Amino acid sequence: MSTQTGALYYDPTSYRRLCGALLYITFTQPDLFYAVQQVCLFMHAPRVEHMNALKRILRHIQGTTDFGLHLYKSSVSSILSYTDADWGGCPDTRRSTSGYCVLLGDNLISWSSKRQSTLSKSSAEVEYKGVANVISESCWVRNLLLELRCPISKATLVYCDNVSAIYILSNPVQHQRTKYIEMDIHFVCEKVQWGEVRVLHVPSRYQIADIFTKGLPKVLFDDLWDSFSVRQPLVSTAGV
Repeated sequence: MSTQTGALYYDPTSYRRLCGALLYITFTQPDLFYAVQQVCLFMHAPRVEHMNALKRILRHIQGTTDFGLHLYKSSVSSILSYTDADWGGCPDTRRSTSGYCVLLGDNLISWSSKRQSTLSKSSAEVEYKGVANVISESCWVRNLLLELRCPISKATLVYCDNVSAIYILSNPVQHQRTKYIEMDIHFVCEKVQWGEVRVLHVPSRYQIADIFTKGLPKVLFDDLWDSFSVRQPLVSTAGV
C-alpha cells in the first residue's frame, strides 16, 4: 500500500479508532500483526484503499472470533528464534520491514513486525539488523527467566534465511558495506562468542517469521498460522 494511492478516506477519526482497537487483537492473534502494522502506518492520512484493507482484516476476525494463541505444557530448557526481513518493501520510502518471533519450548511468547528506521542498500544489512533485534529480545527473555530462577543453559538458536547475513557473522570484516551496522555486528558476535546464541540458516520455505514481514499466499499463511498454535479451543466452554 502507498500513501499516494486513491482518494482520502472521508472519516479518518473512525479509521484511527479501528486501528487502535485492532492493536489489542494482536495480543492473542500474532498472525494479524503484520497486517495491523501496515494499516496503522497510514493513520495520519488514511485513504479509501487503506480502509478497504482494514475491512478485510475485520472480515478475517469475524470468521475467527473463537481463535486465539494457545500455550501448552512443554520444556522450558531452550529458546528458539526466527527472524526475517522484506528488503525495500515500502513503495514510498523503500524502507524495509523486519519481523521476528521467539519461542520458549514449543510456545510462542514474543513477536514483532516493524518498519526499519533507516534505508539499507543490501538485503544482508536488513537481515543482519533483524538478527540483532531478535537476539536482543532473546537475551531479555533469558535474563527474565534467570530472575525467575529458571536459567537457560543451552544457546539460543536463531534461524535466518539470508546466507550473506550469516557469512558476515562468521567473517566480520569491517568494510564500507557493513560500516553502519558495525554496532550490530559487534553485539551479535559477542553473544555468539559467549555461547549464548547460535545463528543458523533455514530455507525460506520453513521461515515462519515470513508472516511478520509480508503478505503471503493463503496456503503458506495457513501453514504458518498453525505453527504458532493460533487455533480454536480444544474444548468448548459454552454454557459453563
